[in-house]
Amino acid sequence: MATIDVEIAQRRYSVACRDGEEEHLRTVASLVDSKAREAGKALGSLSEARQLLFASLLLADELKESQAGNPVAATAPAAQMQEPQHDPAVANALEKLAERMEALAESLETGGPNA
Repeated sequence: MATIDVEIAQRRYSVACRDGEEEHLRTVASLVDSKAREAGKALGSLSEARQLLFASLLLADELKESQAGNPVAATAPAAQMQEPQHDPAVANALEKLAERMEALAESLETGGPNA
């Protein structure tokens, strides 16, 4: 079992993986870090939990689009990229989800009744 250090959202994590999978883990960690930085730039100052939440939502969205056969904007040529559409209902839903995730994370960190 190998252990490597990865940096995501300006924080270092020590992660275990099977021998020989170190480079793959570094690659996927780099993707998560990229999305975390993208979320931080787009949404301003975020807590670490919220930044990682939005990074995972961005990655999940890209995966869903890819599975549906739709091109993912991040991999499309620059000439094909369009300005993202902003839907207030989606933004509101993401905000509520983020608040619920933060409350859950806080509960787990403090050992509250739901931990």
